Amino acid sequence: MNGSVTTTSDSTDRLRAAGLRVTAPRLAVLDSLEGLPHASADAVFARVALGLPGTSLQAVYGVLAALTGAGLVRRIEPAGSAALYELRTGDNHHHVVCSVCGTVADVDCVVGHAPCLTPSNDSGFTVQTAEVTFWGLCPACRDAEDAPLDGEATGGTGATGGAGATLGTGATVDATGLADAGRAS
Repeated sequence: MNGSVTTTSDSTDRLRAAGLRVTAPRLAVLDSLEGLPHASADAVFARVALGLPGTSLQAVYGVLAALTGAGLVRRIEPAGSAALYELRTGDNHHHVVCSVCGTVADVDCVVGHAPCLTPSNDSGFTVQTAEVTFWGLCPACRDAEDAPLDGEATGGTGATGGAGATLGTGATVDATGLADAGRAS
């Protein structure tokens, strides 16, 4: 999928082309994923339940499994995260994940054609795809990390004239500028 907006007609055609029956839950899941790229099953369920209140979480899992099996949806599993689902399939793209908030974004193929990377030893396997996950800080978390905390000293050595400054919050800032309380690592 190229990321373009789908319509119910497009979704109906895609389901039929994949040999799947067209059902309201399948259409609702596809529609939900259009608006929720890299969504967990719980997030898909929450959105589907708005339009189909009788739908269960188990039914959504079943639909996601059928759509994944048919190649209409891709399942990714970043370390430490629930499985996430997306509509972008068939292009061997990769992902970047924020190590603070878990936001996921697509990254086009790293180098060349699929599988993008060639292992130094394939152990006799015929490599078809490479799944790469980059980890870092998203712009919002990076900006939040760079922003001073309320009452945090913004420079110098503070009133003590030494290597540490006392903050109004009771925390101290050491010579590196890191507070010993109030900032998550």
